Amino acid sequence: MAAKDETHLDIEGTDVRISHPDKVVFPEPGVTKLDLVRYYLAVADGALRGAAGRPLVLKRFVKGIDAEPFFQKRVPENHPPYIDTATLHYASGTSAEETVIRDAAGLAWIVNLGCLDLNPHPVRAEDLDHPDELRIDLDPMPGVDWSQIVDAAFVARDVLDDHGLVGWPKTSGSRGIHILVRIRPEWEFGEVRLAAESLAREVADRAPGLATAQWWKEERGEAVFVDFNQNAKDRTVASAYSVRALPDARVSTPLAWDELRTCRPDAFTVRTVPQRFAEQGDPHEGIDDAAGSLDALLQLAEKLGPAEKPPRGAGRRQSTMPLIEIARTKTKPEAEAALEQWKAAHTDVAGMLHPADVLVDGMRGSSSLWYRVRINLQHVPEAERPAPEPLLADYDPWAGRG
Repeated sequence: MAAKDETHLDIEGTDVRISHPDKVVFPEPGVTKLDLVRYYLAVADGALRGAAGRPLVLKRFVKGIDAEPFFQKRVPENHPPYIDTATLHYASGTSAEETVIRDAAGLAWIVNLGCLDLNPHPVRAEDLDHPDELRIDLDPMPGVDWSQIVDAAFVARDVLDDHGLVGWPKTSGSRGIHILVRIRPEWEFGEVRLAAESLAREVADRAPGLATAQWWKEERGEAVFVDFNQNAKDRTVASAYSVRALPDARVSTPLAWDELRTCRPDAFTVRTVPQRFAEQGDPHEGIDDAAGSLDALLQLAEKLGPAEKPPRGAGRRQSTMPLIEIARTKTKPEAEAALEQWKAAHTDVAGMLHPADVLVDGMRGSSSLWYRVRINLQHVPEAERPAPEPLLADYDPWAGRG
């Protein structure tokens, strides 16, 4: 029997059209497009707490979870009347009228576009210049296990406590942990990022070897990177209850602090989270009542002094590590294939590498990701280090663009 072309849902009195409801989005657990809509409706109160009223970048997986998504800043034309918009002005000088959802009907509409996760800016549509959320992204380097990430999260909580702020943890939906911090909307983006950077440096100082705030990936080692740059203007992260594009339909799930040491991120999926939500409610229910001040973190920034900054404009910093670049690709599978090809050609060297020596980076292009593959030869004796070779793949994400 052919799948239905569309169905309509009555969501709190609003008619929402869902096209191809029986399309299988996650083959492994058999999750369809309509299943995703129903998931978001089941956790709507929590998902809206993180995303409602904020401009959203639409991350659309129109070709399935195994293909690269494309990022759509501008709200689609002919959007329904229950979708609001807000015009954001970017550092590049461009602007975009972006999507703003307010209710469960908006969640369903976004899923119908092929979005899996929700990617809101840290500002409200009513005040686009003053963030009301500081975001801590604990991003583990290869070789770091879950217990180390949890340990870093508790160090971050201590730093927040010492500076008068409340952190609300959630799984990232991948390997890491996000800690959300509500703040009063009294500071501009630059100040919020500086506060986050100072927090990251303090966490790294308190937990050397466990956490790092090093900007340069090749210098982080096997540690948890406290990614403060998620607070830069124009950046977004997957918000609470977002579904991630992993085969098991994993969910970025809010947690209570006393759950962190006993939970595993792969336990939270589209199939399991609705029951958890129905039985336990949302651990982040009080987040909007906990807005704090950045004054203490900004005072910490003065105490710590300037940090090393990334290069801007012409010229690039020369890395202190012996790095070689081996490929630039359009997709992650292509990047992984190039890596395996390089390892096969350099078996002795590959056997000396530590997990964190292999750097496969997703790089943001104009509307999608591309991938860069590099090798850090720091653990290879200098006499045995292979010389740079022509790239195994040389994808140009900017080809054909002015």
